[in-house]
Amino acid sequence: MVVERKMQPLPPPEHRRVLRCVVLLAVSLLAFSCWALINSRINDAVPDSAALIGSADETPATTGDYGSRAAGDPTSSPTAVAASGNATVSVDKTIDPVIRQPMGGEAGGGDEGNEGCDAESAALRVYVHDLPAEFHFGMLGWNGQGGGGGRAAWPDVRDAGAVPHYPGGLNLQHSVAYWLTLDILSSTLPERYPGRPCVAVRVTNASLADVFFVPFFASLSYNRHSKLRRGERASRNRVLQAELVKYLARREEWRRWGGKDHLIVPHHPNSMMEARKRLSAAMLVLSDFGRYSPDVANLKKDVIAPYKHVVRSLGDDSPTFEQRPVLAYFQGAIHRKDGGKIRQRLYQLLKGEHDVHFTYGSVRQNGIRRATAGMASSKFCLNIAGDTPSSNRLFDAIVSHCVPVIISDDIELPFEDVLDYSEFCVFVRAADAARKGFLLRLLRGIGRDEWTRMWRRLKEVAHHFEYQYPSSSGDAVQMIWGAVARKMHSVKLQLHKRGRFQRTDSEL
Repeated sequence: MVVERKMQPLPPPEHRRVLRCVVLLAVSLLAFSCWALINSRINDAVPDSAALIGSADETPATTGDYGSRAAGDPTSSPTAVAASGNATVSVDKTIDPVIRQPMGGEAGGGDEGNEGCDAESAALRVYVHDLPAEFHFGMLGWNGQGGGGGRAAWPDVRDAGAVPHYPGGLNLQHSVAYWLTLDILSSTLPERYPGRPCVAVRVTNASLADVFFVPFFASLSYNRHSKLRRGERASRNRVLQAELVKYLARREEWRRWGGKDHLIVPHHPNSMMEARKRLSAAMLVLSDFGRYSPDVANLKKDVIAPYKHVVRSLGDDSPTFEQRPVLAYFQGAIHRKDGGKIRQRLYQLLKGEHDVHFTYGSVRQNGIRRATAGMASSKFCLNIAGDTPSSNRLFDAIVSHCVPVIISDDIELPFEDVLDYSEFCVFVRAADAARKGFLLRLLRGIGRDEWTRMWRRLKEVAHHFEYQYPSSSGDAVQMIWGAVARKMHSVKLQLHKRGRFQRTDSEL
């Protein structure tokens, strides 16, 4: 007996359309849920860190008051120079980082040397975050290989001549993080560098640290990695900033005080543009505050550090008053925006004066060599506000023993709590400098004796603005560590007061 099976009637067409929509919606929701889960796992430490890797920077990769240089310029390639002592005026040499071979007693400082320098005797105990090489020396070609061929967290800094070298040219202006990192890594090698001052010393026990150093070469990252490369959704510079934010947010050392006892060095005014607000609790080492809002950076918590000068330093054989025929010297970009418009006004006022050199200049066509010779033959060097309140021109003038004339109302100066700049600089308000005849009358009214007093003081303080490795007593590296140590007193006071009721609050 055959049993006939009746076919079930199909649902009406309108029901089938509804079912298809439900299935499509379910699949879409499932795909979206998977994407959200993956994205949340990537950004679990910093939920909105994806904003840090948005569209690429459109600003030039390298900026400077002597002009601009593209990151791919062959003259920006890493170079090395072995130098010792002070160089005299020279227009035939290129400008490179000062890497000195250690010599007995060279650093000076005598009893300030680091023989026996440890966590007990140092003014500042520094814990260094072991960031991957891509954040620091990897940008300089170091591949993370140790002396024995294995992987290493840091380059071998025992041989000053073998450490990775920083790129030359205008890249050098903002190389502060590089010099600080080299110095703190070598602070535990007293047998190798016996003359190193005992200002800051590295500690590997986080509980002993006064400050936590973040060795990110932010300025070099901006100079070299700001532009999008083919196939990239975000510039390498933005990616590194996002990764840094996530790294710190996961660290117990950062979370303990919200980063207030951390030290970061975004010295270039355009560096760390995307991450700076997220990391603003930290102490920042900056060139000025021109491109920072007061809630992100201010003199209360942050440190102003000098630019690395790009002209050659003068030695004891420094031209005197009579040997400097030029009254006032300026070479650089003349047409600037914002506060830098004063440059255009001064150019119109001074361009016809016989004893004033006021011209456009750049690093090209031997611009740095011409600036070296020009500053050494001038009595006064004009440091005029540009796109930002500061520039490396001030520090070029100081090491040229050319009395700086500072025309920048909003400038903040390095180490001004211990240095009186009025002893070796002339300050002029922008409004006064813009008055016809005012600046020339002021400078011509400074006689030989007064100028010579400032010139002598310049020679005394010039070493405070020298970056070098190994560092020596009172140089720029040690002055920065000293400034950080002084800032940390108030930071520690705030943190200790915040911790008064930790025990009772935990019981609530």
